[in-house]
Amino acid sequence: MAKIKTRRTAKSAKNSPAAKDKVTQPQVSKNDSFPVVGVGASAGGLEAFIELLKALHPDLGMAFVLVPHLDPKHESAMKELLSRATKLPVLQVENAMRVEPDHVYVIPPGREMTIQEGVLQLVARRPQQPPMPIDIFLRSLAEDQRNNAVGVILSGTATDGTLGLAAIKGEGGITFAQDSKSAKYDGMPNSAVASGAVDFVLPPARIAEELENIRKHPYIARGKDHKVDGLEGGYDLNHLFRILKQVSKIDFSDYKAGTIRRRILRRMALKKVATLAEYISYMREHPPEAEALYQDILINVTSFFRFPDAFESLKETAYPALLKGRSSNDTIRIWVPGCSTGEEAYSHAISIVEFLSGARAEVPLQIFGTDLSESAVQKARAGIYKENVIADLSPARLRRFFNKVEGGYQINKSIRDICIFARQNVFNDPPFSRMDIVSCRNLLIYLGPALQRRVTPIFHYALRPVGFLMLGNTEGLLGAGAEMFDLVDKKNKIYTKRAVASPVNFGFTVDRFDGGNGEAAAREAKEAERKPAADLQKEADRMLLARYVPAAVVVNEHLDILQSRGHTGHFLELSPGRASLNLLRMARPGLLFELQQALEAARKSNQTVIRERVQLENSGNLRLVNLEIVPFRVTGNSEQNFLIVFHDAPASAVPPSPLPVSGPKADRAKDKQIEQLKQELAATKEYLQSIIEEREAANEELQSANEEIQSANEELQSTNEELQTSKEELESANEELNTVNEEMQHRNTQLSQLNNDLTNLLNSVNIAIVMLGQDLSIRRFTTHAEKVFGLGATDVGRPITNLRLKVNIADLEQSVLDVVRDMVPKQEEFKEPGGSWYNLRITPYRTSENRIEGAVLVLLDITDTKKKTAN
Repeated sequence: MAKIKTRRTAKSAKNSPAAKDKVTQPQVSKNDSFPVVGVGASAGGLEAFIELLKALHPDLGMAFVLVPHLDPKHESAMKELLSRATKLPVLQVENAMRVEPDHVYVIPPGREMTIQEGVLQLVARRPQQPPMPIDIFLRSLAEDQRNNAVGVILSGTATDGTLGLAAIKGEGGITFAQDSKSAKYDGMPNSAVASGAVDFVLPPARIAEELENIRKHPYIARGKDHKVDGLEGGYDLNHLFRILKQVSKIDFSDYKAGTIRRRILRRMALKKVATLAEYISYMREHPPEAEALYQDILINVTSFFRFPDAFESLKETAYPALLKGRSSNDTIRIWVPGCSTGEEAYSHAISIVEFLSGARAEVPLQIFGTDLSESAVQKARAGIYKENVIADLSPARLRRFFNKVEGGYQINKSIRDICIFARQNVFNDPPFSRMDIVSCRNLLIYLGPALQRRVTPIFHYALRPVGFLMLGNTEGLLGAGAEMFDLVDKKNKIYTKRAVASPVNFGFTVDRFDGGNGEAAAREAKEAERKPAADLQKEADRMLLARYVPAAVVVNEHLDILQSRGHTGHFLELSPGRASLNLLRMARPGLLFELQQALEAARKSNQTVIRERVQLENSGNLRLVNLEIVPFRVTGNSEQNFLIVFHDAPASAVPPSPLPVSGPKADRAKDKQIEQLKQELAATKEYLQSIIEEREAANEELQSANEEIQSANEELQSTNEELQTSKEELESANEELNTVNEEMQHRNTQLSQLNNDLTNLLNSVNIAIVMLGQDLSIRRFTTHAEKVFGLGATDVGRPITNLRLKVNIADLEQSVLDVVRDMVPKQEEFKEPGGSWYNLRITPYRTSENRIEGAVLVLLDITDTKKKTAN
């Protein structure tokens, strides 16, 4: 529906000439919140209006706006007639009139009306057939008043008001319809009820009573900003989410808090409960209420070409870019997540078909519409909409893309074949891929920031390198999502994909609720009880190791110290320079040579090696140490480790001072000691040189092996990425195949039903009818034709000219060919030799695409008619 752009401020409305004449209206502060009730009716509506107003309480605190179908060429006496039925002031609406509580407003004839900021706006009725003033007003009421809007549909014909009630329910308002028993004409109420947008179906007097009950509920009485215990978070709200998840398999905890809150409050108002705890109790006692709340949360108000400027922007920005360099067999693919009942998907199909027609381009099209609601998907597949849709469509589009059917309009077959609909949870199910456009204008407004950040990478992944993302006018990209797309059209929220990685986690779900009835909490409590005992044991072990265990260290195969026990300061110390825990760099003077030899021997033999009376120097003093090296491996780890234990040698083994005072013996001892030290130094140098050479060779081999491993790792990583990409593409392709398969199954069911209908129709008709193909072969015939023409089941598929018929029809072949060629029906009468007269009618066989693919023969026996005429 095209929105009326005229907007009047409260000040200008107050100073207008029309407002100066309404001095009787009380002034209400803008901050006052009260419900506005829109009431629509057509034929039989006057009696329903009177019955409703008679039953209304005069101090209800609601404003009532009545929108009947009035003759635009005559003045209306509706105001005077209704004034006699109520104590409330009844006013005929004038332009820029502000609504006040406890007043009744009646639309004047020949006008359409909307409401903006509580002010009624009038415009001349647009030339449309049939008129839809109720839908126009109720949709603007929903947008303006949100959950303070109430919609009522009373007696009337056709379908006006159905879309309006759906809009009110979608914004959190309350909806009513008159029941069939009390309605003089039940077309409008029944249409609204069938759409699923009606909360109460009651006679007018009961509607007034229910309005009074609802007015007392905090949801209505305190306005949209009132607080309800439990709805801001906590156990009750989480419990409600668990109940919803059991019903729907969907976690709504991260959906937008305001939207979920309004839906819950609305259901609480309908069930007349004031607290969330009471509502949960009611839900337990009435299991269908959980499903009703789930459907309320899913309700999604949409329409054809919502915000038309966005589709015009696509024709200027996206469509031309998609056609550049595209081959004639490269399909343009569009995905509409949250498609609801299909209007958005069909709008894209119509828009791009119009563009391609203007560009004289023939490119295959494929549009995927997905939604959580199975009932919405079924309606989208059928493509049948109420007559109200004419308010959103131009006459040209209505003629070109819609067929008139009973009760409304249906999208023509060529557009329906482009669109494929399926149920999908965009967070859990694999996404589509290779899309040219993703149109998400009905989904993000319901998601919280966490879910919006999850879904943005999914849309980025689904798009081709030159792909476009289309969001709703009030939506935007959050956080890292803004770095994945470039803004093309700020006003209409159209983005193009950036060439960055898509951080998508397929099949990732978060379940924040514990479904184990406290089992996890019990396990945690038991672990907490065991924890102090475990800590006590660890502390006792630490004290024993510190006091009584000899100094020891554990090193890995690279001789890096992993753990230490006891006091190791007498044997090891940090070396100058960069800090290192390598055993050989930390060994005190005198230990290095023996440590190296013992470690090498333990490594080769894989057995314990002991070195006794190893002499080391510590602060200028000499001491003897016994070394014990124990090789071992840890289960599950192939790396070899070593335990090195340091024992002080017995006191009797300690040598005297290394420097004798004087004498020849002291000199000989000194020379002997120097010689010994030289031999040890030479052996150490030789050993170190061999170790260095071995290490250098080993390092070269390791470096070469490392390079090969890095190369292999890069190849494996590249292969893994390719496999991951292939997996994602396969998952996407599988999802598309499942979607197409589901659509095909649905269409097969329809075709089977149509085939059954056609078979039963042909069998029940007592007329000789034969359907022929273009080659004059028999396709179908009725039971009566079998008797008259003498046909049998084996004759199907054979040309009728090759059969010997019971009736002799002259020039049958030429007559049929003439009808197929000229597309003009032909009729003739002829007489059989036996005296029977027949009337033969030959009509073209037309397909749904208006192609001629054969002819239909109808043979009527008119013998009795001829005899009566002759007499």
